[in-house]
Amino acid sequence: MQIATIVIPNLNGMRYLGSCLESLTRQTRRDFSVILIDNGSQDESVEFVRLHFPEVTVRRFETNKGFCAAVNEGIRLSVTPYVILLNNDTVCEETFVEELVRAMEEGPADLFSCAAKMVQMDMPDRMDNAGDYYCALGWAFARGKGKPAADYDRECGIFSSCAAAAIYRRDVFDEIGLFDETHFAYLEDLDIGYRARIAGYRNEYAPKAAVRHVGSATSGSVYNAFKVRYSSRNNLYLIYKNMPWAQIIFNLPLLLPGFLIKMVFFAAKGFLREYVSGLIEGLSCCRREKKVRFQWKYSGAYIRIQLALWVNLFRRFTDF
Repeated sequence: MQIATIVIPNLNGMRYLGSCLESLTRQTRRDFSVILIDNGSQDESVEFVRLHFPEVTVRRFETNKGFCAAVNEGIRLSVTPYVILLNNDTVCEETFVEELVRAMEEGPADLFSCAAKMVQMDMPDRMDNAGDYYCALGWAFARGKGKPAADYDRECGIFSSCAAAAIYRRDVFDEIGLFDETHFAYLEDLDIGYRARIAGYRNEYAPKAAVRHVGSATSGSVYNAFKVRYSSRNNLYLIYKNMPWAQIIFNLPLLLPGFLIKMVFFAAKGFLREYVSGLIEGLSCCRREKKVRFQWKYSGAYIRIQLALWVNLFRRFTDF
């Protein structure tokens, strides 16, 4: 019986797929299947995988439906207790699957996800991501980015798992829903982790499960017009969707300067128009989409989330 399904979203990623899929053939634990969801690639990705990795199940969209639609298709196709999401520009260490499954099975019953230790592909002694955090300024950030990898070998709680390399408990999706396809791409993993926290679940960091990650392989760069626009759009939508109105009003004294600082930052990078247009699109999403319904039974979870938003302010600048 298989324990996990690995879902790999792909868009024109043929140059990375060989290394990624080859690393999965060397895993110490083999009771998993692999599904590749192709988002209408124009390169030879699909043909390459079908020829060289026939054991991989391939599903192809005719057009790019976005990261969320791709991983949702893979999750729907899965029948295993766990789903592992993995970017195509990663190379997994041999114990990657074994350690992710171990972290889930040895973890508490309310554990929704575990994030792998992601190091930089070209500098594996430097961190890429040790779990994602979200703070009261409305800022999402990757723990450990650019720091020595040796400093991030301890398991700990995180706000959410980066979906570039993470494991999820499959049945929780039935309770909280799949990835929100309104996001298309960016912050969708923060949103799913946020919704899980509202429902009383937790997310943790599993450092023994390690991958090397290129980063921004699909979008092309750390800062670009597409990424800036969708990140600002989705951040505004995420706040509207997941925070009750009272919590939004309560956090406005920090959220407003947080957005202003970001605006100044991206203006200096030459992306002011993209950032502002993203906020305008985010307002449109807020008018069109529904909020997560507030339930009194989850009051304790909302309090814990608010405390985390404050604590993560200090984490943003001290990285502890």
